[in-house]
Amino acid sequence: MLNKIIPALMRQIRKKLFISFHFFCTYLNKHYMLEIFTVALLASVEVYAAIPAGFAFGLHPGTIFSASALGGLAGVFVAAFLGDRIRIFFNRYKKVKEEKPKTGMIYRIWDKYGVIGLGFLGTMTVGAPVSLAVGVGFNVPLKKLVTWCCIGVLVRCSLFTIIGHYGMKLF
Repeated sequence: MLNKIIPALMRQIRKKLFISFHFFCTYLNKHYMLEIFTVALLASVEVYAAIPAGFAFGLHPGTIFSASALGGLAGVFVAAFLGDRIRIFFNRYKKVKEEKPKTGMIYRIWDKYGVIGLGFLGTMTVGAPVSLAVGVGFNVPLKKLVTWCCIGVLVRCSLFTIIGHYGMKLF
């Protein structure tokens, strides 16, 4: 008996999910698809431009967060992939040099905060692609750096979307 009920129930659920998904995609196609893709593409490079653009387009804050987070995460993974390829290319033709003493502000920050500071705080201030480029230059383990950059992107997108949403309510 149960063998007949479960497949019938699963067919009904699949049918309702398909109808809901189809309605959602049709609604987005008609209204906001270009704006959502613009926000996502801007977020893959710089979140500071993406979130205000989403509010300028009149998108819902949840949509702005989703598009900017997905775009920002895509930017992290593209920058990590390209950074790894660039590091391999330069190391192939790199001559061995004598080690210089590591002094300066960047090295002091690196010694104090490490991967977390570069991945999280760097993403919050200058952006994930720049943080990843600096990390590739410092020969940081890419897996840890990408993890902290992803966390930084999610926090940054949520923080700036909330600030933008309540800032728009003031006016």
